[in-house]
Amino acid sequence: MSNVRPDKRLGQHFLHERRIVERIVEAVGAEAGEQVIEIGPGTGVLTKALLEAGAVVTAIEIDERCWDGLEAMSRAYNGRLTVVRGDALQVLGREVVVSGRKVAGNLPYNVGTEIVVQLVTTAQPPKDMVFMLQKEVIERICAVPDTRDWGRLGVLCDLLCEREDLFDVAPGAFTPPPKVMSSVARLTPLPQPRVAVDMRKLDHVLRLIFGQRRKMLRGVLKGVVSEEAMLGLGIEPSLRGEVLDTEQICALANLA
Repeated sequence: MSNVRPDKRLGQHFLHERRIVERIVEAVGAEAGEQVIEIGPGTGVLTKALLEAGAVVTAIEIDERCWDGLEAMSRAYNGRLTVVRGDALQVLGREVVVSGRKVAGNLPYNVGTEIVVQLVTTAQPPKDMVFMLQKEVIERICAVPDTRDWGRLGVLCDLLCEREDLFDVAPGAFTPPPKVMSSVARLTPLPQPRVAVDMRKLDHVLRLIFGQRRKMLRGVLKGVVSEEAMLGLGIEPSLRGEVLDTEQICALANLA
């Protein structure tokens, strides 16, 4: 599979540095016989390491050039690798059940955020997730209130998961080297959300307050949540939404 060239259109950057692969496998912590879903295996570098650790792997790959090599790897490891040919955004939670399983992967740069949001908001989430993404995306996943990185992604991940920024990965660990640093993070879904909230209302409020993050709440939530209702929650309408924590944002959403 080494003759497969990364496709820029698919956001591919193939990981090749062995020590980074080992650290990801260590972070996944897959025990012998444990089921792991890998998203975007590409040439199978991480896939092979997971198999060597004893995991039973379901690999979702959209690039047809990689399928034959992954199928050959499956045969070499006595069928402990199942190759799902398709788009992760389409098959996760449908053809591939994630509930109670670990999920890992060097996520494609062009759809990585969408995949994370889909997995953390699903009704039956994975047991654990270890992902590599652009460092700036990991910073948004692990952000705290009143920082430039705090936004929709951070609120959703904080509401539904424990978040850990594990380590950075330099561009030279990939082929071709990306123009940005990458990072690896772990998301562990909580038994229940930190705050009870209507997810549709929350998504609407998040898009409003972070779509115009420099504007005051009284402006961005006009006609959605009254100033009187905000004051009733102890939230000053002249504040910007980016200074609010997850609990405060959910309280606003519940009034929307």
